[in-house]
Amino acid sequence: MNLRDLQYLVALAEHRHFGRAAEASFVSQPTLSTQIKKLEDELGVPLVERTPRKVLLTEVGRDIAIRARDVLNQIDQIRGVARRTLDPESGTVRLGIFPTLGPYLLPHALPLVRAAFPRLELLLVEEKTEAVLRLLREGRLDAGILALPLHEDSLHSEFLFEEPFLLAVSEQHPLARKQGQLKLADLSNQNLLLLEDGHCLRDQALEVCHMAGAGERSGFRATSLETLRQMVAANVGITLLPVTAVKPPVAPVHGLHLIEFKGHPPSRRIAMVWRKSSAMDAFLKRLAEVFRQLPADLLDAHNAATPLPEKSAAPATGKAARR
Repeated sequence: MNLRDLQYLVALAEHRHFGRAAEASFVSQPTLSTQIKKLEDELGVPLVERTPRKVLLTEVGRDIAIRARDVLNQIDQIRGVARRTLDPESGTVRLGIFPTLGPYLLPHALPLVRAAFPRLELLLVEEKTEAVLRLLREGRLDAGILALPLHEDSLHSEFLFEEPFLLAVSEQHPLARKQGQLKLADLSNQNLLLLEDGHCLRDQALEVCHMAGAGERSGFRATSLETLRQMVAANVGITLLPVTAVKPPVAPVHGLHLIEFKGHPPSRRIAMVWRKSSAMDAFLKRLAEVFRQLPADLLDAHNAATPLPEKSAAPATGKAARR
């Protein structure tokens, strides 16, 4: 048994197809098939059920594939320890981030990372929260930037920042006149446009709705924040937007009115997380510190809110008007 054979088995478990597994492993299909058969002969148990249309792993095959993935992850950890000992700021970090944060945070954070660690290769993976957690557990990501709370005992988390929400309405909406005075109670009996299932921002917005006595607009769920933004600007409904999603370089949307909450606004708490067993623990703490050095005004909801129109001066009267 060798590491290459374990890699082939893990690839087959992931792709459920000899051809695709071989392509992902950069070998020919006959080579991969032959090595899997040799592994079965060596272990004395069948690992794969071969059918005309697809490949299924046997129960013992699935168990061994899981353990093989753990072995390969440990090998990567060993190599990582060696690389970081020689040059702590070089190498590769595979970082996962969820879609309602990545496009808005990274333009501000990546220049800071490049300045702090110019030799670091940062590989970014944008996935929903559950997918990022799964990839972390499988060792296919080194760290993730996710919203708290997380209920994963195997992960260490480093708090990065708290991001306030703004209420987005159209210019014609009655709440547009609430600038600076908006309270959660003002959302009572309102129905908000929300994202589809799987987005952590949906869960956070639903929590705000619950606290405010608001509900969800039925019959519509958006696939992205950009869709929500356009629907609100068209006066179809209202929604909550995180402040980073409305700061440059994000282009403003005509007709969209952003309202700041009075007092402590609803918000989401963002952290960097990684496996407690990670050999990169010390370096990832340094990387998290860089993400904390975001521009001060990036998380300022006040300067992102749509300013109220200035009141025109009252017309002059009396002697001054006649002069």
